[in-house]
Amino acid sequence: MNYKLQIVLAAVAGTALGAAGSCIEALHAQAKPKAYQITELEVIDASALKVFGPLVANAQKTAGGRNLRTTVGRIVGVVGEAPKHIAITEWDSLDQAVAFLNGKAEKDLLPQRDKAIKIIRQYVVEAAN
Repeated sequence: MNYKLQIVLAAVAGTALGAAGSCIEALHAQAKPKAYQITELEVIDASALKVFGPLVANAQKTAGGRNLRTTVGRIVGVVGEAPKHIAITEWDSLDQAVAFLNGKAEKDLLPQRDKAIKIIRQYVVEAAN
């Protein structure tokens, strides 16, 4: 192959690779950070929780959330008193979590929730990318 043609092809290939890398980096920078919904709770009625748990998990899944199944996991307090139970749900963005919490699916579950658990504190936290 002609030497000059090889240099031109190498330059074009290098430019294309550099442009592709810049596009990927720009797309990554545009991605919204994930958000985590944390609910500190007390169980009021264990049998009602067995009904409510799958309902809320399915509603969150339908809305794009991923329930981390922490409600019955062990909690170790490091500083201060640990809550009795914690539920954590991962969302693709803060907006998605807030939309679910303010939406119809969550509001429809309030009667079952109020029979099963008492919410001590609930918040959504946005993670840095």
